[in-house]
Amino acid sequence: MATVLMCRRLPGLSRVTAFSTTAKHKAQRGSSKSKKGKQDKPEAAKAGTESGATIQLLKPQDYRVLYNPAAYARGRAGSQQQVDREASQALGDMFTTQALQTFPADSPQALPPVKKALPKAKSNTLLEQTILAMLCKEKEKQEMHNSKEDPRMFQKGRPEYRSLSCDSAEPAQTLPAEDGDSILQGVDGCEGSPGILTDSFLKLSRLPAERRAALASDPRFSALCHHIVTAIKLFSSPDLIQILKACVPLAVPASHPLLDACEAEFCRRAWDMGLEQLLLVADCWRCLERSVPSYLGILFSFANLHWQDLTLPQFVQLLYIIGEGRRAPADLAQKVESTILKHLDAFTLEELGAICLGLFKSLSGISDHVMRRIADRVALQMEDMSTYALVNVLKMLRYTRMDHLPLMRELGKVIPARIPATNIQGIMHISLTYSSLHFFDEDVLAAVAASLPSKVSYCRSKDAAKFLWSFGCLDYEPPNGEEFYSSLIKQLHVKLHEFSKFPEHLLTALLGLAFVKRFPEELIDFALREEFVQITGRSKYELNKDLFTLGKSVEIECPTYRGSRLPPQLCQEFTEMVSSFAEREIYVRPEIVEATSLLESVLGGPEYVKNHMILPHTRSSDLEVRLAMDGHPIPFNFKDPMAAEKLKGVGVSLTDDLMSQLIQGRAHNQSPTGVGNEARIPGQEQGDAAGTPCLGGALLAGATSQVVPKPGLWQPREVRLALQVSNRNHFCYGSKRLLGLHCLKRRQLRLLGYVVVEIPFWEWFPLLKRTRSEKLSYLHYKVFCPALLTKAG
Repeated sequence: MATVLMCRRLPGLSRVTAFSTTAKHKAQRGSSKSKKGKQDKPEAAKAGTESGATIQLLKPQDYRVLYNPAAYARGRAGSQQQVDREASQALGDMFTTQALQTFPADSPQALPPVKKALPKAKSNTLLEQTILAMLCKEKEKQEMHNSKEDPRMFQKGRPEYRSLSCDSAEPAQTLPAEDGDSILQGVDGCEGSPGILTDSFLKLSRLPAERRAALASDPRFSALCHHIVTAIKLFSSPDLIQILKACVPLAVPASHPLLDACEAEFCRRAWDMGLEQLLLVADCWRCLERSVPSYLGILFSFANLHWQDLTLPQFVQLLYIIGEGRRAPADLAQKVESTILKHLDAFTLEELGAICLGLFKSLSGISDHVMRRIADRVALQMEDMSTYALVNVLKMLRYTRMDHLPLMRELGKVIPARIPATNIQGIMHISLTYSSLHFFDEDVLAAVAASLPSKVSYCRSKDAAKFLWSFGCLDYEPPNGEEFYSSLIKQLHVKLHEFSKFPEHLLTALLGLAFVKRFPEELIDFALREEFVQITGRSKYELNKDLFTLGKSVEIECPTYRGSRLPPQLCQEFTEMVSSFAEREIYVRPEIVEATSLLESVLGGPEYVKNHMILPHTRSSDLEVRLAMDGHPIPFNFKDPMAAEKLKGVGVSLTDDLMSQLIQGRAHNQSPTGVGNEARIPGQEQGDAAGTPCLGGALLAGATSQVVPKPGLWQPREVRLALQVSNRNHFCYGSKRLLGLHCLKRRQLRLLGYVVVEIPFWEWFPLLKRTRSEKLSYLHYKVFCPALLTKAG
């Protein structure tokens, strides 16, 4: 069958390694390459922009993917009539509107109107049938979920929830549609009869869905609602609850006057109602999507006073309500934890998932002890847990930064097979859990990468950003890396309009891409424009550091980039901000302070080593050391700008021994004067025009004659070392695999000519407890390893 296809250029993409998005150029990789392999083959890298042609199905402008992020494995397909109706509408829209544009109309990447691209398509019956079938098939595959129903699956596990929750499913016994008129006509003259008003309202809620939808525009229904509002104080609490429940199938708008009156009346009566009734009313408000902070405040106060009377289902339902209300009463925190521990073994697995979701949504803190107990149980019964409930546990695990190894190992066995049937946001939360906990599991990440390209159209901007961040953070290149990354980059273009509202998502995505050496130029240009920078300044998040990291990374890694850049003044402000933080939090860390002090002893003084950030945008410190090509250290760290000039005027006695050293070098068994038994290697290399090395820096007593170098005659070649005193937070959990930001830093240091020297935590931290001589010996070897000079040369 014929299909409608259109080619467009993939927006320019700069990469250190070649990047192609055409299907015939997909990289065939069996497994991810190690970082060592990447670093040892710099000849495979190339800079620049490479574009490829991609084939994309046209999407009408008004054709929207119906997506709701609540559930991950249970889809609810719409009726075939609805599918046909929406597909037909989409077909009509296709030939009357412009194709979906990922860029503004004046952009060269914008697609032309479909009417111009396909002038005769409308009369092609076969084509219409093809597109209709295609859209219907796509509709059937959509991830259609109900955000009010799916988080409530735990309520199916116990009959007690029936009295605590509002069932918004279709009524078991519907009334004929024609009964609607007779019910509405019978309301006249019953203004002061609560019983008749209640009965009529409940009957209307049992009409077929199409007839109920028509009530919104019926003045008789409006009159009925008005009668209820007028007589609101005459209703008994059970009747008023039934009316509120009936509002759910009747789809009464959240701002309707009837709901205003009901909320006020329930707030007034709350202290005379039971906890079961209060929870049921709260659930109705949730189903009606109405925010009722005053009512919830009363509910929480009531629950606090009657906490000892809470049953297990009431407790779980209360936590569900707390989560949906996005607020957690501080005075309930301790009681919540003790109740979780009390009923931990009695909760169903779905209830555990609901508890974790409630805590996560309300940003409720929870102790490590309680979270570990929950994780212990989940790890043992994970195979029996639904994916939705499991993901909720992972959210809370991530929130508490809990490194629960048994759960993560079991997750690696259970979750890969479930990912193909999992909703896109569920997959996102799984990926984000691994990156947030710095836990690398290639089987899980490969399963995510394999599943995502076919689901990428369901990604919101947030989802796409989190996927890119997760994979970049873990520095992972999946077997289908080109397809994976190119599909997400294209989705970012599709969602470009969302970034003015959510600028953090674009920066998150671009940083994740930068970690793995991908730089989509059009998106970077958009992010560094003055207009977007101003938008980031109005965000509730601190985005300056992310902008700074992105902007400086582009400067270093994309020499051919010609797009927008951050203003120098802004970069200076960001540098000062980051430096101020480093002085307070980074440079003073014990392992860095100790390494700095000992290196000063090894090299001959503080002028030979500098504790600073060579790349401030990477937000971590370096210990910089400079060596001459013969291995001798060069002083450069002068706090006083005049110190370097003064050093040039300092001479040494021209003895036979010194001349021998100048020509042949210091004997290996001879120690510098005045150092005692510590290893001290003197420093600044000077020489004559022929390049003969000479040593200075360690002054001999009684020096009278001077050797003053002639300025401008000789510039010493030098090797700049960037020593990395790392800690475990720079690496994936329990491994020696660097995280993406720190891979980026080392890559950029090498591009700038530095030799990166690792002082890894698994070597340095144990040494901190050893003798001074052992530490000095270790650092001496790190700095003067012969391989460094060979590598630099």
